[in-house]
Amino acid sequence: MAATVTLDEIVDTSRYPLAEPDTPGWHAAVAAARAGLAEDGCTILREFIRPELHALLAEQGEQMAPHAYYRTERVNAYNIPLDTELPAEHPGRIIFERGNAFVPRDRIPVGALIHQLYTGAEFQQFLAACFGRRQLHEFADPLAGLVLNVVAPRNSHPWHFDTNEFTVSMLTAAPESGGVFEYCPNIRSPHTENLADVHAVLTGGGDGLVRRLELRPGDLQLFQGRYSLHRVSPVQGATPRHTAIFAYSDRPGAIGTVERTRQLFGRVLPDHHAAADAVRGDRLLD
Repeated sequence: MAATVTLDEIVDTSRYPLAEPDTPGWHAAVAAARAGLAEDGCTILREFIRPELHALLAEQGEQMAPHAYYRTERVNAYNIPLDTELPAEHPGRIIFERGNAFVPRDRIPVGALIHQLYTGAEFQQFLAACFGRRQLHEFADPLAGLVLNVVAPRNSHPWHFDTNEFTVSMLTAAPESGGVFEYCPNIRSPHTENLADVHAVLTGGGDGLVRRLELRPGDLQLFQGRYSLHRVSPVQGATPRHTAIFAYSDRPGAIGTVERTRQLFGRVLPDHHAAADAVRGDRLLD
């Protein structure tokens, strides 16, 4: 992996001046991000990473990808146990096959560009402002805080909700075709599951609720994935789709459940066994 570099060397600071929070350029970038999030819970910061680093991003992803946990799993949109007792028409009873894989945080070198970005204080301050928060905390989960998502050809990441409220991601390697990010903005809220609309989308209806995004390597995506159902459609061609996922919370201590952790990484750590006491800001199913 590359030697440690500064955020100014990674980010196009002419468009996103992370180190200058009191300047018109910083405020303009934050205002644009807030407008997109307010409209539909998602916004794209185009060309966030300097173009000359795109090839390095892809190369580092290729080096990390073999450390992903590859296993096809039967899951539901809430990533709860499939034998959970639910009413007959509950969308949690709809089962998908998840074929994507994750490189966990403990297998991502500290010298990787995505690691340097994730832990950067100026980057976190900027993101907090974009999400309208005083501060964001790195996800406390030792495996899921920072991951590289790998979707191999003919695989997909089926419909799901995120555990954490704030998700920041960046495509680092695009597939030849397919692998489209699709989402249903704010289909649920902290106070209601809105099961009817979720069921409609999961059963192939609800087209009016689904939006699609064209993502490009180096673009930064800010997303409220806890409330917006989303998926990555099947990847086509011979090239896998790689995405760095930076997980933050506005509350310290957020961690994934044992069930979800085992699904994603094939292992759990002592921290995950305390998941029943994990910090949650709502009482949603998960």
